[in-house]
Amino acid sequence: MESINRNGVVTPSRCLKPEAVSRLRQGISVHLSRWNGLQMAVKNEWGGRDSLKKSEQLAADILSWFSQSKALLCVEDLESLLHESLLLTFNTEIEDGSIEEVAEQLMIMHEEYLQGNH
Repeated sequence: MESINRNGVVTPSRCLKPEAVSRLRQGISVHLSRWNGLQMAVKNEWGGRDSLKKSEQLAADILSWFSQSKALLCVEDLESLLHESLLLTFNTEIEDGSIEEVAEQLMIMHEEYLQGNH
């Protein structure tokens, strides 16, 4: 069974079941829709007119990161993915601690889906 250690590292030993992938995709999207920093960037079109589409792509990228990684999943890597996406896609620098919070919550959600607790 995979687990998150106190350093925020997920040790892989199994993959998501196909039915959980769809639910995880939805969970990621819902979680991102509640992230004020990202929603402000989308609402104000800081990523251009296709900001909504770009936020949907971020959700897809996160799902891909979770489902295709063969290495240990580390919360710091997810934080980097979120930070780079906001910076490069939305020209947005978020320094309120929400990137770390969102990354941690997504890692916990992923672990719950792996354990079938969703």
